[in-house]
Amino acid sequence: MSRLKELCKELRVGNLQDLTGEVQFNDPDQYLTDLLELALKGRRARKANKLIKQAGFPAPKTLDDYDYSPVTFPKSIDKDGLTSLDFINRKENVLMVGSVGTGKTHLATALGIKACMKGKRVSFYRAVELTNELLEKHEDGEEKKLMKKIGKADLFILDELGYIPFTKKRSQLLFSVISRSYEHQSIIVTSNLEFGRWNEVFGDEHLTAALLDRIVHHANILTFSGESFRFKKAIANRNKSGEGKYELSKSPLS
Repeated sequence: MSRLKELCKELRVGNLQDLTGEVQFNDPDQYLTDLLELALKGRRARKANKLIKQAGFPAPKTLDDYDYSPVTFPKSIDKDGLTSLDFINRKENVLMVGSVGTGKTHLATALGIKACMKGKRVSFYRAVELTNELLEKHEDGEEKKLMKKIGKADLFILDELGYIPFTKKRSQLLFSVISRSYEHQSIIVTSNLEFGRWNEVFGDEHLTAALLDRIVHHANILTFSGESFRFKKAIANRNKSGEGKYELSKSPLS
């Protein structure tokens, strides 16, 4: 092992010795500054990749070319305020409520990944998967460990709330997670149900009211409307292939 490598190891500056040839030398101060900047950039990138992996995102998404047309912003926050992620520092919540397929999960994921890139810890869960895991942990007496793990995140993303109703125990466990999060971390919730219908998911009026009270307080509520992006893409692909147009039935579903 070279003396340079030994020094880098002792000073805990990682692969600094591997970067020495990537920086042009003009003078000692410039060289050392540029070398350390390059090392710091690499360290931040590695940390961000680790945080993204730990967060549990279902698929990578970015804000590049994101279509905000279905989104109606409240007075409390605008697009720039949302994407700056300042709401995380203020421990505010973001509720994304509205039509299926209008980009709620995409936006929530992209904001979460951007938070990771800024060194923030993020936990991403689909609501059904989280309640299933909470119930499994509860039966083993270990649900508090999972709650503690979620509570360590700067941003907790709860996706697809409202697609499937919960049992009483699952509702209670999810309520415990959200109660722990209240004013200690930011939460992003995506849901296809308006607030007046959340009781259909949790099955208890008092629990639903208490949960909404905690989520809505310090919250920025974004509403999503319009046709599903996935449906519009399917129509476009079908028309492009010459298969004809989709026709939606006017009759009630049986």
